[in-house]
Amino acid sequence: MGSAAENSTSDPQISAVIFDLDGTLLNTEDVTKNVLKNFLAKYGRVQDSDKEKKRLGMTFKESSLTIVNDYDLPLTTEEYVKEILPMYQGTWLLAKPLPGANRLMRHLHKHGVPFGLASNSLRKNIEGKISHHDGWKDNFNVILGSDEVESGKPAPDLFLEAAKRMDMDPSCCLVIEDSVVGVKAGKAANMKVVAVPSLENESDSYSIADSILHSLLEFQPEHWGLPEFDDWVDNALPTEPILLTGVLSNGLFQAHSDNGLSDLPSQIWGLYIGWAKLDGQVLKAVISISWKHGCCGPKRTIQPCLLDGDHVASHDNEIQLLLVGYLRRSCSLLMQGSMLNSPEIIDEDKVTADAALELPEFSHKLFEC
Repeated sequence: MGSAAENSTSDPQISAVIFDLDGTLLNTEDVTKNVLKNFLAKYGRVQDSDKEKKRLGMTFKESSLTIVNDYDLPLTTEEYVKEILPMYQGTWLLAKPLPGANRLMRHLHKHGVPFGLASNSLRKNIEGKISHHDGWKDNFNVILGSDEVESGKPAPDLFLEAAKRMDMDPSCCLVIEDSVVGVKAGKAANMKVVAVPSLENESDSYSIADSILHSLLEFQPEHWGLPEFDDWVDNALPTEPILLTGVLSNGLFQAHSDNGLSDLPSQIWGLYIGWAKLDGQVLKAVISISWKHGCCGPKRTIQPCLLDGDHVASHDNEIQLLLVGYLRRSCSLLMQGSMLNSPEIIDEDKVTADAALELPEFSHKLFEC
């Protein structure tokens, strides 16, 4: 699938944006991923990843029914919901905005572009999730849950109702979704759709979307007739700092454990700038981050390129990486249509990073503590 740049100028002007919530704005799915696993273990059941992929984007009611049936649980659907819901609610406080989410919503609000929230979650659950994030509830022009319409996604009802409440023609609305059912719902509503899929999913499943992105950091509002971002500094975008600790071996960063990457959302993909603390030195770095499919499923690849110093990591060296800015997505994404191309670091990236990292917006304060 191509870029949003392919959006035809003859298409209706985009006047409003409608977001999904879980996996699109919040990393809810990351913080809740062990809830079902632990719940099933109490009943001697083992979670099946293939079954869970099929549930991505379902309403809570639909997923509850299929979970009880798929795992042959000795519970009614109502008993299952009563028992597991408090377990989910206990994790919502831990959910964080996904890369670019706050930035995009602040930008739309600043320029007076209305935006809504349409989720397959129940309305009360939506409220519980967003209540931990300042300003979210007040800034949405409309908030809709699946219990407020006749049918949830993939039916178009949620998006059509959101457009109606914002007094917008559906053809003038842009949907931003992470699930296949959400993409189908947006297209069924005659809306433009940007997909930001979970990386574990094949991009081919999202081919009906008008654009596919790795993260909201790649979103370019001007391609949809919306005001352009003005927050880039010296060709780099300041981001919330993320600190990673591990070893540098044969040019690749390896976390000490899977938990060592728990603060790194799966949507972090592309070229980033930052700092590397290695052998007592703090060095400028460009970091290439991608995923690769292997026999055991997707595996994250992190390759730092140190801009100063003379380190050649042929042996395991302890290293800390501090990501402080975003450069770009993979150059080959649009040409090859693959979500799994590793972004290659070119000389231009090194020059940009070297200059940007001299600026206070990209300082390494966490290394100075």
